[in-house]
Amino acid sequence: MSSTDVVLFGHWICPFSVRVEFALAQKEIAYSLVNVPPRAVRPKGFVVPEEFIAHSPKLEVPMVRVGKTYLADSIPILQWLEELFPAHSLLPSDDAQHALMMERVAWLDKYVYRPMIGVYYGTDPEKITETSAAFGKAMETVNSWLLVSPWLAGDQPTLAEAIMAGVYTRWTGLQRLGMTAMLPQSVEKHREHMHSLSGWQAVEWSDEQTDEFVGRFLKYREIQNS
Repeated sequence: MSSTDVVLFGHWICPFSVRVEFALAQKEIAYSLVNVPPRAVRPKGFVVPEEFIAHSPKLEVPMVRVGKTYLADSIPILQWLEELFPAHSLLPSDDAQHALMMERVAWLDKYVYRPMIGVYYGTDPEKITETSAAFGKAMETVNSWLLVSPWLAGDQPTLAEAIMAGVYTRWTGLQRLGMTAMLPQSVEKHREHMHSLSGWQAVEWSDEQTDEFVGRFLKYREIQNS
């Protein structure tokens, strides 16, 4: 397929879009990107593509079109891409490892993303500290996985790495927005290890993107607290 056959409707600032773009790049799937900012950061007057409105049930990114078929929601998209494009698989070949990977994907989605989002959407310093602590506790669990294997669900990168890409891209920004938790040693090593992956090269933030991310949420706090 050519890049016209696979289209990602997403945006770099959305961690759920980052998951999908990481996987597309890591799997060496040619794709084109239609920038659709998440609802919370859509500029006033932004014209949402009609195609996106017609096929995204919640009008939120990410959404992917492959040929004439559309799918929204990052985790189903990641699984769908594996079915359509088995080359450069991000799935373990062993059934037990596959089950473990999917269990960890769901766990990361719940126990890592919720407190992470709570930090940058937080407006109360005490609440930000609480959510940072929850994030830190989750990282202790992730650290325990990485003491057993070099990647999150075995000896090779999997869809679990795609999930964590959405965390690692914004790590510096999270710290600037009040994240007090630190990454345990094995998690920090994993983050550095991710830098060697082609998927990471597609989603890594520039300093300017980090500045924009931080600025957006500092402004959000200012408005909410005024």
